[in-house]
Amino acid sequence: MTRKGRRLVLIGVAGVVLAIAMGLVLSALNDTIVFFTGPTQVVEHPPAPGTRLRLGGLVAEGSVLREGANVRFGVTDGSKAVTVNYTGLLPDLFREKQGVVVEGTLAADGTFKADSVLAKHDESYMPKEVADALKANGTWKGPGS
Repeated sequence: MTRKGRRLVLIGVAGVVLAIAMGLVLSALNDTIVFFTGPTQVVEHPPAPGTRLRLGGLVAEGSVLREGANVRFGVTDGSKAVTVNYTGLLPDLFREKQGVVVEGTLAADGTFKADSVLAKHDESYMPKEVADALKANGTWKGPGS
């Protein structure tokens, strides 16, 4: 085999190894990627039950119901709301009409089973989809309002 032929074989083998490595990395990341959605997206286009996602918006006014360590509340973007069930301690900044991001899975009955709740000081950092929905409903209090 000529020198040029060996070089081409080496490049081909390196390309195949790189493609396999990329496939393995993407396969591993697929299990850990969590997509961010707003309440309107979840209501209008619900993901498959058990799909992990992050849901962000405002805690709906009058929706917080505490039963011991269990808390049920609504997350809204001003037009649609999703009921969230959470068991555990809530952050100190958690309250009605305050920004919140919850991570968990959507149950078959349409409620969101959260395993983590992140309360935000204000709405100045909000995902574009949720911020646009809040601006459209006149409830946005962030920059550029």
